[in-house]
Amino acid sequence: MLAGTYNITCQQGATFTRFITMKYPDPNSPPSDPTYLLYDLTGYEARMQVRRTVDSSSALVSLSTDDGSIVLGGEDGTIEITIAAEDTALLTSSGVYDLEIISDAGVVSRVLQGEWRLSPEVTR
Repeated sequence: MLAGTYNITCQQGATFTRFITMKYPDPNSPPSDPTYLLYDLTGYEARMQVRRTVDSSSALVSLSTDDGSIVLGGEDGTIEITIAAEDTALLTSSGVYDLEIISDAGVVSRVLQGEWRLSPEVTR
């Protein structure tokens, strides 16, 4: 699976939520008019980190299905990512991120990556 690139803007001090639906081309549909099937995430886990740079030793943000900040929608192919407003208020810089899913067999696939842009809060 090749990761998609999606640049994210996070508003400091606001609740951050993103909904992603994973789909793949139906191999039985004609290439001229493809249809898409939902990616079944049943039995998967997910994790995501934001770092100042790819080489940074520490993460600015760490999210996972284990801590409840990422919720997978099973057969619906959905991924919901949430960061509470009090946690985004603590962020001070932009960076880069990636999002990975892990199958129950332990296969890790990166599904998204990109820039993480922090929009500073004015109202405090």
